[in-house]
Amino acid sequence: MASAETAAEHERILREIESTDTNCIGPTLRSVYDGQDHGLFMDKLEGRIRNHDREIEKMCNHHFQGFVDSITELLKVRGEAQKLKCQVTETNQKLQNDGKELLTSMDELRQCRLQQRNIATTIDKLTHCLPVLEMYSKLQEQMRAKRYYPALRTLEQLEGSCLPQAGSYRFCAIMAENIPRLRTHIRDVSMSDLKDFLESIRKHSDKIGETAMKQAQVQIARDNAVTSQQRSASGQRIRKEVCSGTEVDRNGSNPFSEKYSGILDVEDEEIPGAQDLVDFSPVYRCLHIYTVLGARDTFENYYRKQRRKQARLVLQPHSNMHETLEGYRHYFNQIVGFFVVEDHILHTTQGLVNRAYVEELWELALSKTIAALRTHSSYCTDPDLILDLKNLIVLFADTLQGYGFPVNQLFDMLLEMRDQYGEILLKKWNQSFRQILDQDNYSPIPVASPEEYQRIAGQCPFQDPELDKMPFPKKLPFSEFVPKVYSQLKEFIYACLKYSEDLHLSSTEIDDMIRKSTNLLLTRTLSHCLHYAIKKKNVGLAELVQIIINTTHLEQSCHYLEEFISNITNVPPDTINATKLYGTSTFKDARHAAEEEIYTNLNKKIDQFLQLADYDWMAAQGGGQASDYLSDLIAFLCSTFAVFTHLPGKVAQTACMSACKHLSTSLLQLLLEADVRQVSMGALQQFNVDVKECERFARAGPVPGFQGDTLLLAFIDLRQLLDLFTQWDWSTYLADYGRPTCKYLRVNPHTALALLEKMKDTSRKNNMFAQFRKNERDKQKLIDTVVKQLRNLIATNQA
Repeated sequence: MASAETAAEHERILREIESTDTNCIGPTLRSVYDGQDHGLFMDKLEGRIRNHDREIEKMCNHHFQGFVDSITELLKVRGEAQKLKCQVTETNQKLQNDGKELLTSMDELRQCRLQQRNIATTIDKLTHCLPVLEMYSKLQEQMRAKRYYPALRTLEQLEGSCLPQAGSYRFCAIMAENIPRLRTHIRDVSMSDLKDFLESIRKHSDKIGETAMKQAQVQIARDNAVTSQQRSASGQRIRKEVCSGTEVDRNGSNPFSEKYSGILDVEDEEIPGAQDLVDFSPVYRCLHIYTVLGARDTFENYYRKQRRKQARLVLQPHSNMHETLEGYRHYFNQIVGFFVVEDHILHTTQGLVNRAYVEELWELALSKTIAALRTHSSYCTDPDLILDLKNLIVLFADTLQGYGFPVNQLFDMLLEMRDQYGEILLKKWNQSFRQILDQDNYSPIPVASPEEYQRIAGQCPFQDPELDKMPFPKKLPFSEFVPKVYSQLKEFIYACLKYSEDLHLSSTEIDDMIRKSTNLLLTRTLSHCLHYAIKKKNVGLAELVQIIINTTHLEQSCHYLEEFISNITNVPPDTINATKLYGTSTFKDARHAAEEEIYTNLNKKIDQFLQLADYDWMAAQGGGQASDYLSDLIAFLCSTFAVFTHLPGKVAQTACMSACKHLSTSLLQLLLEADVRQVSMGALQQFNVDVKECERFARAGPVPGFQGDTLLLAFIDLRQLLDLFTQWDWSTYLADYGRPTCKYLRVNPHTALALLEKMKDTSRKNNMFAQFRKNERDKQKLIDTVVKQLRNLIATNQA
């Protein structure tokens, strides 16, 4: 069984050896040598080899004859082949000789083709490299020319398309390495240019703002060309007041002068715009560069941050800004210049600044500007400077409004400043009024010619047909004070009108503002000045009389003043809710104060004369004529009342009555004063003579207009008292006391008792001889009896 398997295995190995490539029989043979039947395999292998040899021998025997035949034929062919070889050799030699030139030409052709290929390759490579080199050269040229934005575009094109197409060359690698450095350099240089631009516009904001305000002023002047002609026509009408008495001084200032006169000197030449004064290319270039670099947000944040800082610097006013108009102008120019630049940036760039950012800056600027103006304008005391400042603020507001910024708060602030302006005007006019009052001579104005008369009538409304009929020279009833004050009132109205112009107020609002301000001038300033003139020391009665005459004429001119305001504001005086002028009441109050001062001064003068009284209260018998002091007093009163002829009748009558009453009261007080301890009948008789002189003066009618003996009533109390004592009619007095028909109705029992006490002889108690005089004793008893009865009468009335 084992031998059969071995034989089969050996058969398989032999077939494998026969059919397998010799390079792969190693593992097969190894399996034979590893086995136990190596000899047996070798025997089988020898047997197989012998079988194959017998088969080969059989095959060779079978083909031997054909082989011999083939050799024989081959030998025959060898001769022919030798001949053919010689012929080929000869032909080859000829061919070689003939082909040498061709080979040379072919070699030359090959070299040319190689050169052509190299040239084509070179051209192709240069075609890709030259644009890179040209673009890099262009980049260098742009960098030298500081054209950074085109350089950045070139750099982007060089990096994006040219360098990748050029291939891997060393110079390309160098260029690629330089690209980040170039970008950084361009970014830094553009940022440096931006900083220079920001510094430049900060320095030139003043000029930019001045130019913008000039442009606005020119535009407004052009827009108002037609209305200015209308104003000129209306200005001529304004200069003619109603009733030919309100004509403006021909040399006076025109209230409708140029709106911004003195604010800016505008020439007719073309004014450059902000874009003509400022080169905005740095900011555009830097914006584009940072946009290309992908850092636009960084640039926007930096720009806005720097501009906010500049805004805070611009909005910080100088400490002495309020001293001159130039300080305000410089402040406004800087603000306008700042926002003109921002407005230009807003409209010429896409997103660098937006409307919200600009509005935020404007709100900040508006609040700080208004606060600064409120602070600094409060220091101003010059109305002309305030008016110029108002015009400058209006131009400032109109300029920025033209750029789309809301300016309502500025006009609201101007309305607030109007009150301050009014107060400053009141102070200025207070000085003017006081100067007029101090310099006035309080005498009627002499007029020597019709021209002079017309000049004064043009300054102040005045109509007097009787005076017009009088020949020249003549005198006007009032003093220089009247036309000067009236002219000052109109100048004040003009000053108020100038401030109200261009504040976007209606005619009614302007009219109301002017009337209210004029009322303040009348009721506060002029009233105080008039009272100051009336109350100041050393003012005489003649001056007070002239003040009354002056205020009367000013009071009469108030309705002309009303019409004057209506004419310049084009608001009818009968408009509903129109403010009425308080001039009439002001001048009435001043006139009443002057009247009271006249009464007071007259009384003081009377008191001064009474201080000269030197009565001998113990005189045994009275004189036959009035005392010297009283004669002088009567003479003074007569001359004084003669001056009152120009006063209204009621004023003169009141002054005369007041003086007589005061004289009567003072004489009675003189008689009853405590220093006079004893009064004799002779003294009473002299006193009676003086009172009769006073009555004679009252009866003479020093002032016309009194009916009958009305003026005598001022001395009725004194007259009844003296009659009671001189006639010694005590029985009648005591019997009729309290009756309406009593003869001595005006005699007060207390007064009578006090005077009767002074008539007692206090020295008789110390004089023993006087006690033995019967007449004296009877007289004193009678006095004691009357005193007792008077006391009983007083006690009865009190009970």
